[in-house]
Amino acid sequence: MKFNRKPLNKGIYLLPNLFTTSALFAGFYAIVAAMSGLYAEACIAIFIGMIADTLDGRVARMTNTQTQFGAEYDSLADIVSFGVAPALVMYTYSLQSLNKVGWLVCFIFMACAALRLARFNVQSQKQSSHFFMGLPSPAAAGAIVSTIWMCYEWEWVQTDMWSYGFLALTLITGLLMVSGFRYYSFKEIDWSGRVPFIGLFILMLIFVAVALNPPTMLFIIFIGYLLSGFCSGLIRRWRRRYIQKSKVN
Repeated sequence: MKFNRKPLNKGIYLLPNLFTTSALFAGFYAIVAAMSGLYAEACIAIFIGMIADTLDGRVARMTNTQTQFGAEYDSLADIVSFGVAPALVMYTYSLQSLNKVGWLVCFIFMACAALRLARFNVQSQKQSSHFFMGLPSPAAAGAIVSTIWMCYEWEWVQTDMWSYGFLALTLITGLLMVSGFRYYSFKEIDWSGRVPFIGLFILMLIFVAVALNPPTMLFIIFIGYLLSGFCSGLIRRWRRRYIQKSKVN
């Protein structure tokens, strides 16, 4: 007599998915902390989630444990950690006073993060590894929470003007995620290769600067990255128009 045996479940790889779970936990903790008014802890949790999110992909590639399950799980975790969490932290910190307009703009940010991740998953095989199409969701979250963390640490008094400034930042950052501006991916950097001595020295100075004042330096880094793709995109478009006009003339 023959029995129809079901194939055994192959299971999942533990190490890369453990980092993904850590990023998901950090995003959830940021939401809980923000609801309790612990804004510095909420921002730090999202930054920790960024580190875990960076490591899960690198660990998967280094250990040859890349799977479709891991990719889908990573995207779902990113929506929570870099879409829902920063939007809710921003809403509870400043935009709650703007009532419906505040939570609608936070929803736009969260929806743009989800759309950005969906587009990345669909076009990942077609895009150049040198650039991201649109602002990456971790960088968008970094721009939001670094601004909140800096203002919170400097104890700047919340006013209507600040609330509208945060509203504009949240809306612009969300729209940049689904824009056509290109952002450098840093994937082509050879971390195991040789670098000039001055390169190591500059890297050391960056670490020292961040250690001296993490909120302000992280704000400068993430806002600088946000502006880099936007400004370079405008420059490329201006050059194209200039070249086309030159050919016509």
